[in-house]
Amino acid sequence: MSWVSTRAYYEDINRIVQRRVGPTASAPLLIESIDFSRLYRTNGPEQWDHAADVLIESARRLESAGAGALVIAANSMHAVYDRVAGAVSIPVIHIADCVATRMTEKGIKRAALIGTRNVMMEDFYRERLVVEDIELLPPNMDIVETLDTIIYDELMHGKVRRDSERELRTMITNLEKAGAEAVVMACTELDLLIDTDANVLPIFDSGHIHAAAAADWIIGEQPAQTDTPAG
Repeated sequence: MSWVSTRAYYEDINRIVQRRVGPTASAPLLIESIDFSRLYRTNGPEQWDHAADVLIESARRLESAGAGALVIAANSMHAVYDRVAGAVSIPVIHIADCVATRMTEKGIKRAALIGTRNVMMEDFYRERLVVEDIELLPPNMDIVETLDTIIYDELMHGKVRRDSERELRTMITNLEKAGAEAVVMACTELDLLIDTDANVLPIFDSGHIHAAAAADWIIGEQPAQTDTPAG
């Protein structure tokens, strides 16, 4: 929900559409950038009810404006996915389903999940992977506390610290030693710290995977362009 992840989704989707459709192509998008201070560190039933109301209102506005499908550009807000999806008549592409599909394609059977506290600890995200026969390591509370602090107190403010980058690299190395075959990066801001190509384990970047699924949907709905615009 932060502007950081909104920017990343916009760039990813447009780059994929341009690469696959044509050099003059860009993605037809409706974006509602929500004031994240209204949803910051959501916790407890009352706050989650509030989050659901905010996202449902947003989803309905986007549907009324002509959107044909929706993505919630945040892992943690998928805690209210069912309520949002039930409030609109257009498909809502679930981020964890996209990740599970990509991991299954790559033959990954045992992984570690990293993200905010609620993503790592609660069932709404984990069960979408487990149902696809992907075993997840149990959450390590030291990792949970460290990641939650880094994400909310640094990355969501646009801060990138070298010490945190080193800490994440050590964390991933330890997860490999614990038996993980891969890491699910289930926070759209973590790519500010984690180089997906420079770690000991394959990194499944949920935000990039989700954006790619959105681009797939857009391309399926749009006619292909030629490389040279019509005169």
